[in-house]
Amino acid sequence: MKSVILSCVLPVTVALAAPLGLVEKAFGAEPDKQFFRSVEGKWVGPGEIIAGKYKGTKFTCNFNGSTPDGKVGMSLDGDCRVGVFTQKMSATVERKGRDGYKGNFMGGSAGNGLDIIGGNVVDPQKVVFTINRNQLNGVMQARIPDDNSMTVTVAVRVNKQLVPVIGMSLKRVDAVEVGSIAKN
Repeated sequence: MKSVILSCVLPVTVALAAPLGLVEKAFGAEPDKQFFRSVEGKWVGPGEIIAGKYKGTKFTCNFNGSTPDGKVGMSLDGDCRVGVFTQKMSATVERKGRDGYKGNFMGGSAGNGLDIIGGNVVDPQKVVFTINRNQLNGVMQARIPDDNSMTVTVAVRVNKQLVPVIGMSLKRVDAVEVGSIAKN
């Protein structure tokens, strides 16, 4: 009986709320939250510099993914290693009103990295962020095709064309089960 009532009331509620913009506020952030929740946990894997001065350099990364309390966004903190050298790596992004997502990669342009100046969640498996530092523009894309793998690509704009420069292929190494519901 309860499901019959819900199946009748929900469409009417959505139809009434749509002109008021309430549907977007109620449901619009859910795919974004779903994507960012899937980033939570520990990730490890190889990466490679695909283009530029250090093309062909291979590295291994370890990240801890988290989401900010009460906000829509994520943080990936950890490090990447080339031989005996280790470099701290981080990316933080948060929804900032209607402007989309803002944040930084490696401390932003004020540090040694890039500013995240926009972007959106394309679907529950993919997010694309616009990155910038002075005259350098590009995108950072994260794709999570399943609960246990993530690919991250950084591409920069060269002569009006996006050129991938960094690629990472990460695997989940913790016991987090994303999106599953335990049955009693």
